[in-house]
Amino acid sequence: MVSNVTTKLAELNLEDRFLFDEIMENREAYQAAVSILLEREVELLEKPETEKELRISPELWRVWLDVVSMDMQKKVYHTEMQKRDTGNLKKRSRYYQVQMDVSLLEPGCVNFNLLNDSCFILIAPFDIFCEGLYRYTFEGTCKECPKLRLEDGATRIFINTKGTNKEEFSQEFLDFMEYIVSSTDAVAGRTASGRIKLIHENVKKSEPRKKWE
Repeated sequence: MVSNVTTKLAELNLEDRFLFDEIMENREAYQAAVSILLEREVELLEKPETEKELRISPELWRVWLDVVSMDMQKKVYHTEMQKRDTGNLKKRSRYYQVQMDVSLLEPGCVNFNLLNDSCFILIAPFDIFCEGLYRYTFEGTCKECPKLRLEDGATRIFINTKGTNKEEFSQEFLDFMEYIVSSTDAVAGRTASGRIKLIHENVKKSEPRKKWE
């Protein structure tokens, strides 16, 4: 027998895509989240788009991007929340980044230097690479000459909220890892991070959750 299980919307955490997209529509919240994940200040230029549809041809499979925005230097940040390991996330990240790149140039444009820098971030409560790290950052490097970087402006980052290398990260980053999987008053109350508290205020104000429920 198959039982139908419904999660109450009030019990959702940021690791749930439904709530993540809702909260990250707020520019300040998304800016805070990206700044924490990258451990550097990011100032967004525009309001994030959530559930952004990309399809370069009617015959091709549609891509729905969780959250997309751009910073003051026109660098594009695309963040995906993935709660379940589908076994194809490495290849899927490649496909998503390519689709995003295609959408950034005007049709017929052949000056590829106009292509925006981009940062793809996938957040998951599991370790895709099984190395115990909180963050895996991939940028083009040369196999024969590791110090040589491709410098094509593309970065892919995988966040594992269950990492073990705590000594390499700020307390704010570690607190955010806990908050993603347990977005509660108790967890938000323990942190000294103003950015996490800002995100939590948006979660608490997201009383549409009650309406939707």
